[in-house]
Amino acid sequence: MNRRARFKRHHTPFWQADKPYLHDSPISDGRFRALGYVMALLAGAINAGGFFALARYVSHVTGEISYAADMAYVGEWYAVAVSLLGVVFFVLGAAHANWTVLWAKRQRFRSGYGLSLWLEAVYLLLFGLLGMALIDHSLLLPPALLLLSFIMGMHNTVMTVLSGGAIRSTHMTGTATDLGIELSKVLYYRRSSNPKLPDVAVNRPKMKLFTGLIAAFFLGGLLGAWGYHRVGYHFTLPVAAVLFWFGFGSIGYDIKIRLRIYLADRKRKQK
Repeated sequence: MNRRARFKRHHTPFWQADKPYLHDSPISDGRFRALGYVMALLAGAINAGGFFALARYVSHVTGEISYAADMAYVGEWYAVAVSLLGVVFFVLGAAHANWTVLWAKRQRFRSGYGLSLWLEAVYLLLFGLLGMALIDHSLLLPPALLLLSFIMGMHNTVMTVLSGGAIRSTHMTGTATDLGIELSKVLYYRRSSNPKLPDVAVNRPKMKLFTGLIAAFFLGGLLGAWGYHRVGYHFTLPVAAVLFWFGFGSIGYDIKIRLRIYLADRKRKQK
């Protein structure tokens, strides 16, 4: 029995852990959790830094739609347009990230997720440059807000697609809801008088994952707030560096394979 078959037989995680990401082998359960925690931490950092830079939580799509409705009621149509455009750009960022993954699969690349992270890192650096220009040009505020919304849509999509919808790194509302559902099962079974239900079981690994994601997002928020107040828009540099590092393994693998194919074809033509 090969490694992948043994992995599927002995490990049945609720995510799709057999998707190649960092290299050509399956992602282990522990490494996948660690990836989710780090992505949630980065999301918290970007979200918090963006709040202090733009006075908006760009990943809070529900809040943006609610805010747009409130502003529409009082006739603040400019605020309505900015909020709804922020939602549109979040959706476009999500579509862009997933399109990148699909395009890479069509080209038989294994680095679709890594390439999406690299693009996100480039856009994040662009946001940092745009943000530094905000000091002198306040008219750049809406474009910076829309760009960051686009980035957050990309960031959320990578882990959502990679995990089969189990992990959403930028939205803790769904994570807290799923944690509450599992907690209700624990509280139910604590009463000895409650009968055991055959179709209901406490998923403790799931509870640990969701608790860790919330904690990582909170820690990332602290780091993002600290980073923005210490170095301003330069706080995007270490976040972008981590995204580049995450994508390097899979992109490097594709480059190595394509280079081998190119050299083999060139050698064959020379014969």
